[in-house]
Amino acid sequence: MPEIKQVAVIGSGVMGSQIAAHITNAGVPVLLLDIVPKDAADRNVLAKTALEKLKTAEPSTFMHPENAKLITVGNIDDDLGKLRDADWIVEVVLENPEVKSSLYRKIDAVRKLGSIVSSNTSTIPLSVLISGQTEAFAHDFLITHFFNPLRYMRLMELVTGPKTRRDAAEVIADFCDRKLGKGVIPCNDTPGFIANRLGMFWLQSAVNAAFDLDLTVEEADEVCGKPMGIPRTGVFGLLDLIGIDLMPLIGKSLLATLPDNDPYKLLYREPPLFQKMISEGYTGRKGKGGFYRMTKTEKGKVMESINLKTGEYAVSAPANSQAVASAGKNLRALCESGDKIGQFAWRVLSETLSYAFLLVPATVADITAVDEAMRLGYNWQWGPFELIDKLGAGWMMKRMESEGRSVPPLLRRAADKSFYRVDGGRLEYLTLEGEYEAVKRAPGVLLLSDVKRASKPVQTNASAALWDIGDGVMCLEFISKANAIDSDILAMIDKARALIGDGRGPWKGLVIHNEGANFSVGANISVFLDSIKNNKWEVIENLIRQGQAAYSALRFAPFPSVAAPMGMALGGGCEITLHCSAVQAYTETYMGLVEANVGLIPGWGGCTQMLGRAFDELKRSGGDKPAVNRTFETISSARMSKTAADARDMLYLRPVDGITINKDRLLYDAKQRVLELARDYRPPEPRQYSLPGASGISALELIIEAARQSGKASPHDATIQKALAAVLCGGENPSVPLSEQQMMELECREFMRLVRMPETAARIEHMLNTGKPLKN
Repeated sequence: MPEIKQVAVIGSGVMGSQIAAHITNAGVPVLLLDIVPKDAADRNVLAKTALEKLKTAEPSTFMHPENAKLITVGNIDDDLGKLRDADWIVEVVLENPEVKSSLYRKIDAVRKLGSIVSSNTSTIPLSVLISGQTEAFAHDFLITHFFNPLRYMRLMELVTGPKTRRDAAEVIADFCDRKLGKGVIPCNDTPGFIANRLGMFWLQSAVNAAFDLDLTVEEADEVCGKPMGIPRTGVFGLLDLIGIDLMPLIGKSLLATLPDNDPYKLLYREPPLFQKMISEGYTGRKGKGGFYRMTKTEKGKVMESINLKTGEYAVSAPANSQAVASAGKNLRALCESGDKIGQFAWRVLSETLSYAFLLVPATVADITAVDEAMRLGYNWQWGPFELIDKLGAGWMMKRMESEGRSVPPLLRRAADKSFYRVDGGRLEYLTLEGEYEAVKRAPGVLLLSDVKRASKPVQTNASAALWDIGDGVMCLEFISKANAIDSDILAMIDKARALIGDGRGPWKGLVIHNEGANFSVGANISVFLDSIKNNKWEVIENLIRQGQAAYSALRFAPFPSVAAPMGMALGGGCEITLHCSAVQAYTETYMGLVEANVGLIPGWGGCTQMLGRAFDELKRSGGDKPAVNRTFETISSARMSKTAADARDMLYLRPVDGITINKDRLLYDAKQRVLELARDYRPPEPRQYSLPGASGISALELIIEAARQSGKASPHDATIQKALAAVLCGGENPSVPLSEQQMMELECREFMRLVRMPETAARIEHMLNTGKPLKN
């Protein structure tokens, strides 16, 4: 398959610049072009300004600051000839067919033979875009519709035409999947494709119902949030995020292209309040505010929300809905509640879910694509057909019939079944013919959820499970609350070691992975607080020693272990990755030894391993910062990495550790790493640490005292940092090089000293109550 080695992006607006930045995350250079503004002193000013904004954006689309160097800026008047070097040219200019058509003719005149051209549009049909273009251009043209913010929204809708060559689509789909981490969903050339068409319908339905039923914006967002598996922004919060002025623009585009009998045309409204807000600059977060706004008062900043009837702002009040509170996870109970909240929930769900049926097969071949698109493009926890299964297809059909509403034929077929089922360990979906077929996974995709459906655990306890993921590889899954590390997880590590043995029997090695939102938030600190309050210091020390023993035994085991984290890997969750033979991390992995936030230092070997890595890095690449100082700065700051690439800079990941950009491929990649290592695996040699002792401690204490006096460190920060300095310097008088075990003894000593302090107890309690660190 041809390789994408150079990309050009034309149009440096919000989406164009983000596309360019994200492509550099694949290590591919990008040419970013835009027009030359009238009378511009700098002819590249638009693309150059866009690049500067990307560098300072927070969070950044770049997964590493160095990636910005892969972007070259220019303009379409002077630099169009450079397109001859591009394998893929992405057009992201004004949503105007005439503007695009003119640009395409210019591109076609200079591009190299066989280069692929795509548009990011979701409002103009592909058939219109290629009208009047050459046959060669039509063969190489397709639509690649990305979602904003591009780094986090994983959906990419891929649209081809009857003339598009198949291999062009295959090359782009493969690149976007493996190199950009996208879930690529092929779509037919229909208005709005999948996610925006259904998403805009859902937003309009919810806005209409909120006005009609006299809901507050908080009530609407609460219902169209957690109960439906939708992000907490809900409806009005999402409109604030994307821009209230964008809704009528997309709406008018859909109105212009949808057939006359489409339900969206009957649903569409532009409330006068929207027009008033837009005219006054209340366009959402990018403007002066939106349905919510922050207002400064004498007591500080206050969140206000708008009254949908009066248009006046008042202090935002949490929704007080008994229907939502009592329904819990029972979506049907919410819809059956008789108050306006229940009426709102049923109206929005019944209208939106009914509309989803129009997309199959008009836009996509089956229901799985619709569900996947809404999960990846709008961050819904469940797609529309999964939501119908939660309601009950039969229940929904009968209620619609009782209201005299038309029932989609596919809903009737599912009435005595469901849209998804598990049969023989396989996840299956209902086809248009009313039969079940297996949900397909692409080659190189391995999901732990599929493994769990098809098998029973090898071993399990209250907090962890071991699974057979094939080819002699075992997977350790954390299943505790927030995947916090506790004694049961530590015991399961020992169980895995015993089962795998020397790695030469049925089992070759171990992957540590789970599909939770976070790999692990760290040790279960509620155990610490309970023990502190009851003066059970031996419970805490036993847990520290148990963790040290389990992690150390894993590090020196005769078989390879590979951690496959995603989301947060903090504290003890980070420490376990430091002890594995290798790490295969998802790009969106946020690693950190953050124990200082709860008044402690790493106690499960984190100090020891990070110090060893700092010495290794100093030996490998040199530098002028001593290993002790570098490790001290990393741990004392409690800073998390912003990406896996950032974690590599911080030494949480090593150069030999891998990074996977597509979440669905993470477990497979980790398993392959185990199999590679297992061929000739040898455990690492134990490290010896030659450390400065008292002189090093004194040097660090000068830094600590300066930070305290300047207000950069609180009194207890300074206490924690002094304990950390004592560990990293090897104690007062290390007469000989220290072993890893001796280093961990120092960790345990200082940890236990800190945990007995009232200030530490206060930090732990504050973190458990608020989720935020206390500076005391």
